[in-house]
Amino acid sequence: MKVLVIGATGGIGSRLLPMLIGNGHEVVGLHRKPGQASAIEQAGGQAVLGDIITMSVDDLAQAASGCDAIVFSAGAAGSGPDRTTAIDGDGPIKAVEAARAAGVSRFYLVSAFPEAGRGGEPKPGFEHYMAEKKRADVAVAASELGWVILRPGKLLDEAGAGRVALGAALPYGSVSRDSVAQVLAALLETPAVTGEILELTDGEVAVDDAVSRLVR
Repeated sequence: MKVLVIGATGGIGSRLLPMLIGNGHEVVGLHRKPGQASAIEQAGGQAVLGDIITMSVDDLAQAASGCDAIVFSAGAAGSGPDRTTAIDGDGPIKAVEAARAAGVSRFYLVSAFPEAGRGGEPKPGFEHYMAEKKRADVAVAASELGWVILRPGKLLDEAGAGRVALGAALPYGSVSRDSVAQVLAALLETPAVTGEILELTDGEVAVDDAVSRLVR
């Protein structure tokens, strides 16, 4: 399988890329800064320079040429409302159009847990972020692609234990970025899981078992 990872140098993408390569897949990693290419190439991936904000649909389709799946894990990371709109909102919508143009049938979007940030004082920037995430979710779910939308809880950098809670509706909690990458890798190996919006936190079930339980 050949996979385009959009956000290949981010907190989740940088963990996912070597997992996929270790599983024997060919991976194309989209990166924004020239200096990021070496990390992708050293992991065994093909580095493609491009900024999701300025790339056209045709540019993205060219990067996805020959791919079987696209994983969108890029995010603006609090860098301002304009970038949030362009990356978290417009980015996945553009990538869906590119998937169609390139004949890529499977699409995986890392989104956000609906309860994220609740319980505190509302902040306009965060509310805008959540609205853009939902806008992207709606566009992906309305597409004819074989899609999965993954909504992780509060992201942690600590090493994952490989045990998660994964389902349509969960209590809000935290999850390691390692575990998010492991779940994405397992979902890519399980094409029967499709058309699902899934919430994810750390939990008690091994990743492979958690994903296999979703097969209908």
